[in-house]
Amino acid sequence: MTILRTLGAAFVAGLVFVAPASAQSALNDILSGGVLKVGTTGDWNPMTVRDPATESYKGYDIDVMTELAKDLEVELEFAPTDWKTLVNGIVAGKYHMTGSASISPSRMKVAGFSSPYISVQIGPYTTEDKVGRFTDFASINAPDVKVATTLGTSFEKMVKDWFPDADIKVVEAPARGYQEVIAGRADVFITSNIEGATLSEKFPQVRRMEVNAPAKPTPIAMILPQTDQVWINYVNNWIKLKQEKGFFEATAAKWGLQ
Repeated sequence: MTILRTLGAAFVAGLVFVAPASAQSALNDILSGGVLKVGTTGDWNPMTVRDPATESYKGYDIDVMTELAKDLEVELEFAPTDWKTLVNGIVAGKYHMTGSASISPSRMKVAGFSSPYISVQIGPYTTEDKVGRFTDFASINAPDVKVATTLGTSFEKMVKDWFPDADIKVVEAPARGYQEVIAGRADVFITSNIEGATLSEKFPQVRRMEVNAPAKPTPIAMILPQTDQVWINYVNNWIKLKQEKGFFEATAAKWGLQ
């Protein structure tokens, strides 16, 4: 009996000893390794834009991640990804966090989110030559209307929910839904007011559709490992601190997001 009690005590002690190692936070990994790894798509102007010639990134997200790495006193490393695999990269531990992404129930099933720090409005867009074709929101939801969207984005689900009767064309990154419309291969795409403004500036034929679309305010946040509360707490408190100091407001103004 004494031997069994001794073995039992040793087993429990072993569990107590092992548990902290298995629960190590990404924060420990970042500080010990000296590198913050961030997953980013590089195709969401002006949030994250990749220059293929230099393989460098610029945008609102990039400024935010640069500031976070500076405050952590570590190097910043961007991991190229796409919308289809963005969340999978977090789950697989390929990077410590992502840049900005829409908070959605499907993503929340497997990943965690930081506190939101910006919000966007989602709406339909077309080209100037097709504006008169759509008189109201319901006119988009028709079999002879081709609506393009990108696989793995939050826009993909919205398109399928909003326009179930339309001819939905899902393209895979690096292709984007808006490219199909600009090229004349589709009629409508949806995106945020943030990206829509930059697209209208770059492509003068792109028009926001004034068709009484349902309001779709969407909070934006960083995707984080779901069970890593230590890392989530750090990021959330960092966001709060930077909000108090006006960092997010100034960065949004710099990129024309206000």
